[in-house]
Amino acid sequence: MSLEQSIKLAVESLGAKLYDIVTTKEHDRNIFRVLVTAEGGISLDKCAEISRMISPILDVDEPMNGEYILEVSSPGIERKLKNKDHFKASIGEKVKIKNFATEVFKGELICADNEKIVVKTEFGEDEITYDNILAAATYYEW
Repeated sequence: MSLEQSIKLAVESLGAKLYDIVTTKEHDRNIFRVLVTAEGGISLDKCAEISRMISPILDVDEPMNGEYILEVSSPGIERKLKNKDHFKASIGEKVKIKNFATEVFKGELICADNEKIVVKTEFGEDEITYDNILAAATYYEW
C-alpha cells in the first residue's frame, strides 16, 4: 500500500475525504500538506484529529527525507483542480482553466464528465478535454 493510500484510508476513517497531498518548501522548511474535505466543511478540530491519525503513518513511511512540517487543512475557496473528481465536485463554481495552447478560459464550470469539462465564459460555452488542460483552479470574485 502506498503512503497516499494509507493516508486516504486514515482520512476516510474519520469521515473526511482526501482532496490532495502537496509537498512544498517555504522559508527553507519542507511542508507536507494534506488537504481534506467533508460534507458541510472541515473544522479545525477535524484537521487536528486527522493530523494525530496520520502522524504515526508518516513516522513509519517518512516523506521528504524525514524533515518536514505536517499541515492538514481544507483546500479553501480557491483551489487547484487536478483530477476528474475535483472538476465534478466543482460544477457550478467559477473556474480558470489554462490549456496547452496557453489560452485562458474563465467562467462557470457547468459540466464535467469522464472525458471533458464545459466552461460557460462571457463568449459562450467552451468544451475542454482533460488531456488539453495545463492548469485549472477555482476562483472567488471578491
